[in-house]
Parts: sequence; C-alpha cells; structure tokens
Amino acid sequence: MFNLFKKQNNAENLDEIIASEKFYQEGVARLNDLIAPAAIKITSRYIRVGETLAETIFVITYPRYLHSNWFSPIINIDMPIDISMFIHPIETYDILKTLRKNATRVESQIHIEQEKGLIRDPALETAMQDIDELRDKLQQGTEKFFRYGLYITAYGETEKELNELVRSIEAILEAQLVYVKPAIFKAEQGYNSSLPLANDELDIGTSMNSAPLSTTFPFVSSTLSSNTGILYGVNRHNNSLVIFDRFSMENANMVIFAKSGAGKSYTVKLEVLRSMMLGTDVVIIDPENEYKHLCETVGGNFVKISLNSKNHLNPFDLPKVAEDEDPADILRNNIASLLGLLHIMLGNITPEEDSVLDRAIRETYDARDITAQSNLNMLTPEAFPTMTDLYQILRSLEGGENLAIRLEKYTEGIFSGFLNNTTNIKADNQLTVFNIRDMEEELRPVAMYTVMQYIWNEMRTNLKKRLVLVDEAWVMMKYEDAASFMFGIAKRCRKYYTGLTTVTQDVNDFLSSRYGKAIVTNSSIQLLLRQSPAGIDVISETFYLTDQEKFLLLESNVGEGIFFAGTKHVAIRVEASYSEDQIITTDPAQLLEIERAKKEFEEE
Repeated sequence: MFNLFKKQNNAENLDEIIASEKFYQEGVARLNDLIAPAAIKITSRYIRVGETLAETIFVITYPRYLHSNWFSPIINIDMPIDISMFIHPIETYDILKTLRKNATRVESQIHIEQEKGLIRDPALETAMQDIDELRDKLQQGTEKFFRYGLYITAYGETEKELNELVRSIEAILEAQLVYVKPAIFKAEQGYNSSLPLANDELDIGTSMNSAPLSTTFPFVSSTLSSNTGILYGVNRHNNSLVIFDRFSMENANMVIFAKSGAGKSYTVKLEVLRSMMLGTDVVIIDPENEYKHLCETVGGNFVKISLNSKNHLNPFDLPKVAEDEDPADILRNNIASLLGLLHIMLGNITPEEDSVLDRAIRETYDARDITAQSNLNMLTPEAFPTMTDLYQILRSLEGGENLAIRLEKYTEGIFSGFLNNTTNIKADNQLTVFNIRDMEEELRPVAMYTVMQYIWNEMRTNLKKRLVLVDEAWVMMKYEDAASFMFGIAKRCRKYYTGLTTVTQDVNDFLSSRYGKAIVTNSSIQLLLRQSPAGIDVISETFYLTDQEKFLLLESNVGEGIFFAGTKHVAIRVEASYSEDQIITTDPAQLLEIERAKKEFEEE
C-alpha cells in the first residue's frame, strides 16, 4: 500500500514538472519570435506584413516567340520585388500522347473546313506546324517539356506606391506580349510562393518546352562586340572580347573618368596604339609628359610648348576654306575664338572691353589686308597678324589702353614669345603630341586653348579619320570660354571624321561646368574606371548607376571599370600584350628599366 501511494506521488510530481516546463518553454523567446512581424493582415489583393504591403502577380500567357534576355528589364528594375520561378518537368511519354490527340483534333478541323469549301485558316495551319515540330524534337530527345510558373511579388509602403509599382511591371511585360494577373484571394499563397522556401502554393503554370524556357534564365551577361573596330578589353562577366568601332556610332566622341592611378593613361595609350594600327591619325594634348615614350616609339611628332620652346602657334591663323564654306564665316568664327582666348588671358572682361577687343581684332586683320573678300587659301603663315599687332592696335584705340597694358606681358613681358610669333610647326605625322608640361600653371589653360584652336583649324583644312585626345580636360572646364570652345568642337567634329576624347581625374570640376555634362551627352562612348568615394555620387547621378555598379567602380582594380557604348554597357578589364605594355606603360620603375635596357643596347 505504501509503495502504491509513493508511485502515485511520483507520477503527480512528474506531471507537475512537465506542466511547469511547458509553461517555461512558452515564455522563452525563440528565433522565430524575434524575426516574426508584429502583425499580418491578409486582404483579397495584398498582404500586409508589419508596415509593408506585398502583392503577387503571375504570368498567364506568353507570345509565340520569346527572345533571349526578354526578362532582363524586370530583373534589373530598381524597385523592391521578389521573383520566383517554378519549373515542373513533365514526362515526354505523357506529353507525346497529349500532342498526338491535339494533332488529330487540329487535322480533323482542317479537313472539315476544306470539305465545307472554306478558305484556309492560318491559325490552324500554324498550330499543326508547331505540334509536328515539337513532337519531332521530343521524340528525338532534343527538347523536354515543362510546366513553368513565374510569380512576381512587389512591395510598397502604401497602396498607391504598390499599385504604381505593379502597373510599371505590367507595362514592361505587356510591351513584350507577356500578360499577367494579380493573385486575387490568394495573396497569402502568392506571398509564400515568393519566399525562398521552394513551395509553389499558387500552382499556376504554363506548358513550355526547353527552347522558350531557356530564354527566361535571369542571369544573362551582356556582350559588346562588333565585326570592326579595336579591342578595348575583356568583359569581366563572361570573358568575351569588347571590340568596338567608335566611328560606327552617331558620333565618335569619348569621355574617360577615373581617379589618379586607376589606369586611365594606360587605357588611352592602348587605344591610341591600336587605332593607329588601323590607319587613324591621332593628336594629343599632353599636360604631364606621359605620351613621350609612346610618341618616340612609333616615330610620332613630339611638339614641346613652353615659354622657351622654339615651337610656336599663332592664334590668328585661319584654316583653309572649303568649297561649301563662306570666307566671312571662317573669319567670324576665328574672331570669336580669339575673343574667348583673350578672356582667359586677360581675366575679367567687361562688356565694354569685350566690344573694344572685337573691334581691335577686326582692325588687326584689316591692317594685314585680311577681310571676308580675301582669298584666304593663298595666305602663308607669315601673312597672318600676331599678338604684337593686336597690342599696337589696342594702344591706339579709345578705351583700349587698359587692355593693352594687360596684354603687354604676352607681347613684351615675361610671357612674351609664346603667342606672338608665326606658326612654325606642322601636324603632318600620324601621331602628334603637344606637350605642355613645362608651361607655367597660369598659362596652361591658355596653351591648351591655343593648341585646341590649332587642331580645330587642322581638322577643317585636312579631312581624315582622326582622334583628338585632351588629357586633364578639367583644366579647360574651369574657364567658361574654354569649356564653351571644347563643347563646340565636341558637337561639330563629327562632320570632319574626328572623335574627341576627354580624359579627367577631377570629376567634380569637369561636371560642375555647365558644358561638362553637355560634353558627356555628346559623347557616344564613356569609360568609367575606378572612382574615389568623393566623386562616386556625382558619377552615379550623371550616368544613372545602380548601387551594384557604384560598388564595382569603388572596388575595381587598376584598368577595370564600366564601358558604355550607346545604350549598352559592360564591366571591362583592360589588357595589353607584352609588346604593347612595353610601349604604353606609365610605371616609373618599368620606364627606368626600359631606358636602362635601351642604353645597354646602344653601348653594345
């Protein structure tokens, strides 16, 4: 009896312990409790999870043909969405029996209409052709059959935001004849089907064979390659070659943005070298002596521009007049360019002083008997006036005394000898490099402007396939007149079979100019290499980059970035052969080694 009572007590104690443990476990916070939303509300069309609304739509029908990458606009849409794809294989034997029945029914319908004397029905004939073709491929094993479900769950903070997002997705799909429906009264099942649990609770699909199903593959990397052009680099996504002809675009202009040390000069020199191999002439404005080794290697014309240099450019030179051009327009355009140059040289110019300068330039040309009625093609370089002539005219004009005093340092002062001499150089080599490294900082914008004006005159005089490269273009963009002049060349150089390349590391200075974005807009090709955190926001806003593309530019190695050509763009890695690398390298240690090897070879 005692043992029975003891066993009963033990059983009661055990039940109490189990009950206590149950209450304890119910009070313990688990992971599910921590990550679960505060509340879930399910309506006929959407489900509210916490403060977020979610609506699911599913595809109900597809067009007869699906092209590769058709789903890319939805994959890359910059909106909060989840996409689920469910592919359920169907046995070939089962589908062949179904197709045999369908073929019999369609063929019977065709015979019935023929017996009635009706005209042929293209829809029935097309259906019969598709069924026969699919039966052959299934029987041969080259195709499989599947039941394919495609669900898209969109998220929004408000019903209005959610509806706008859903309508945007529907519009993108319906433009490709892909039609969708909302999961009415199945919001919960639609939401669960979009979770990464592999549960197809909606169970809504479309019969599809392998070929069209393969077009829905979401991870399609774009390629950028053509049959003509030069090799710019390697596609980082699929290792395909980025081969492109910039002259095949609406214009051949190109902009390159990169931080210091990102490989922009290396990339540019590689393009120059490969373009020259195809017969393209190249003119370069070199502010840092980076292109001297390349120029010497290929036998180019290296023109050093400095105060003590024997090379001179006269901004009063005029280009040759083509048959379809008016000499008066040529003279007027050059006077406008001279005014822009003088604005940079003399600093702040009032409207009154600008009018005096305009008059003085015209009288300077008149003093040399150069007018709109002159035969400009017969003039020699010595026939054109110089800055000294303008200085003398200003001294004699009312209101020009102050301007003459400010101009004096360019004619008789410390800067004399730079702009007041007759032009004595020719850009008749396939590669011409204008080096302004030794030019004083104050004179660099003036030198770049003068060289650009000379190049512009050469473009108009000698029509040929040509690239013009302006390194450190931000120097000119700091000055309104210089930026306007460069923008004018960017707009018009296409007429003269020329492509303008602007290279800069100071993104903010370049794009802060009102002409900076205009030059980018007028450039069919853009190359973005590694960027600094300080400039990435401006780059992102200008080129509409996604967050992933921003991170790619911040984390890229030397010579890596994004290559834009029209509406296409790819992640690129610039690569050169060993021989090319020896010619275009900018590594000081490597250059010293090349010089040492050259001296040893010469001594032997």
